[in-house]
Amino acid sequence: MFSSIFVFLFSTASMALLGWWLAGPMLALALALACALWAALAMLWKIHRLERWISGSDLMRDVPWKGVWLETAQRMQRLLKQRDKLAKDHEKRLNDFLSAIQASPNGVTLLDEQGRIEWFNDTAATHLGLDIVRDRMQHVVHLVRDPVFSRYFAQAEHHSDVVIDGRSLTVAQNTKLSVQLHSYDEGRQLLLTRDITLMTMADAMRRDFVANVSHEIRTPLTVLSGFVETLQMIPLAESERKEYLDLMAVQAGRMQSLVADLLTLSQLEGSLPPGTSEKVSVKDLMAQVASDAAALSAVLGDKDPEQRHVVHDIVFEPAPEWAILGGRSELHSAISNLVSNAIRYTPAGGRVHVSWSRDPEHVILSVKDSGPGIAPEHLPRLSERFYRVDRSRSRETGGTGLGLAITKHVAQRHGGELRVESQLGKGSNFMLVLPISRVEPLSD
Repeated sequence: MFSSIFVFLFSTASMALLGWWLAGPMLALALALACALWAALAMLWKIHRLERWISGSDLMRDVPWKGVWLETAQRMQRLLKQRDKLAKDHEKRLNDFLSAIQASPNGVTLLDEQGRIEWFNDTAATHLGLDIVRDRMQHVVHLVRDPVFSRYFAQAEHHSDVVIDGRSLTVAQNTKLSVQLHSYDEGRQLLLTRDITLMTMADAMRRDFVANVSHEIRTPLTVLSGFVETLQMIPLAESERKEYLDLMAVQAGRMQSLVADLLTLSQLEGSLPPGTSEKVSVKDLMAQVASDAAALSAVLGDKDPEQRHVVHDIVFEPAPEWAILGGRSELHSAISNLVSNAIRYTPAGGRVHVSWSRDPEHVILSVKDSGPGIAPEHLPRLSERFYRVDRSRSRETGGTGLGLAITKHVAQRHGGELRVESQLGKGSNFMLVLPISRVEPLSD
């Protein structure tokens, strides 16, 4: 720029001096004005050309200029490149931030100063039943129609969260959400939602578990304390005394069974799954279960120890020559629970059939009985702790309500599952299903 000005001034001065020397002052002035006009027009043309280039759509193209105009264009192009790079960096950071929010297991909803929805992630859409096209810029209270949330939103301060009902995918599923509002950026709010359904269910199960354990222990303790008080205060004949002591032994055994099952569940939940180093003979395992089953049938059939005999038709198919890779005590507990349940809930003279089978992916222990069967609405809850279809019947037969829960845990720890098929009036079929990888031929 300075060089162009210097050339302009030098040319004007030279023309003026030349005109003064040749023709006097008037001609010199005319030549100077002509030179100045030419330089001004040239400058205006270059400025116009620069303005057209700046207002064009492609500022990054090469320009056929020289000198100060080329340098000016190149500096502007460098500034534009820096601006574009900075904008791309900001855009990438924003996209990374939004991707991170989308991946969050918690729902995130952005609200403007009036409480209208500006943006939300997919988790929030699932929690609250929102649609990005339909619900954008709608007031959140109009969409989350929960009285608890409406009162919470109307509060001036939101220091803690509240629990509301979420959008449930099924009628049976009752979703619970923890929601909390956080203020930011002069009036805007951030609504966070968290699915606490499993936590709520776990808390309810814990309360039910404590209540059930207390009830199950309190009942035999009440009986025991009553008998003890009677023995302490009332003189009894030897036969009556023996009868009371026998009843006390039954209640003590009931509590022992309950405590043993509780300890078994605790050990299953607090230990690592069994490995594949231990090989359990199916034949030996089933022989022990069959012996226990015969003894239980005799106990349930006749209360006189000297007259006891098996009162059920119990059939154990020949055990296969297999070895199960897993924990012997766990497998014995699971299988014994299935067989003993079948005997307890099958009337005297009924049939219990135990057999093993296999398919390409599983080995299956099947325990079929000819008992009264189970209504379909009870089947999904059978493996819950202390869940009983008929509580009075369970207490009569001495069940603790934990057997199927133990069996389910054992099956899952061995990579399998517990399956149940039943029809009212036609009996039940309880199946312990294990993966084929847990079984190998028994070596001699």
